[in-house]
Amino acid sequence: MAKISAPPNTPVWVDDSRCKACDLCVSLCPSGTLAMQLGSEYVLGKIARVIEPESCIGCNDCELHCPDFAIHVAEKEEYKFAKLTPESKARAQKIKDNRFMML
Repeated sequence: MAKISAPPNTPVWVDDSRCKACDLCVSLCPSGTLAMQLGSEYVLGKIARVIEPESCIGCNDCELHCPDFAIHVAEKEEYKFAKLTPESKARAQKIKDNRFMML
């Protein structure tokens, strides 16, 4: 299988054609990098979106748990990931409290 390369200066990205809006990636994101976006054109009326790319810590939880291989995280050599901060933890909790939707 070919290695997927990250787009330039991108820590995490979503393959819209594969996302089935299961919320799993958002529920696991500790840094509030991901959230669901509403849209009538999406499966189940929503889709995963990267809302705070500079907050990504590169933990790979989203990619490893996506049942449809719709989310990808850059390799450590390709991107300098952030550290987990109190602000990003708080944002992640607000997103979870908002039923995984964008704030």
